[in-house]
Amino acid sequence: MPDTFISEPIEPEPGSFAAPTAAGEPMLPTRFTWRGERYEIADVLAKWKESGKERGGSEIYLRKHWYHIRTTDGQSMKIYFERQARSKGAARKRWWLYTVDG
Repeated sequence: MPDTFISEPIEPEPGSFAAPTAAGEPMLPTRFTWRGERYEIADVLAKWKESGKERGGSEIYLRKHWYHIRTTDGQSMKIYFERQARSKGAARKRWWLYTVDG
C-alpha cells in the first residue's frame, strides 16, 4: 500500500530529545504528538539531508534533515526538521510529519 501524504507539523515532547549522531544534525525527538495522539520512535530506519540554493543566489544551504522512522506501535513514518522556519508565525513549527505508510 502506498504512503499516505500528510505534511502536518508534529509537536515534539519536551525533554524527549536524543543526542545527535553527527555534527550539525538536530536533536531528534524520541516522542511526539500528532493530531492529539502520542507517538514514540522505536527505530530510525534511514536518514538523509536536503539542500537547495539560496533564493536569488548561487550558494547551497542545508534545508531539511529527513528521518524514516518506525514507532513503537509499528507504524512507518517519514518526518523532517526544517533548518529555517517557513515564516515568523511558524517559528515553532520546525518538525513535520511528511508521510505515514498506508
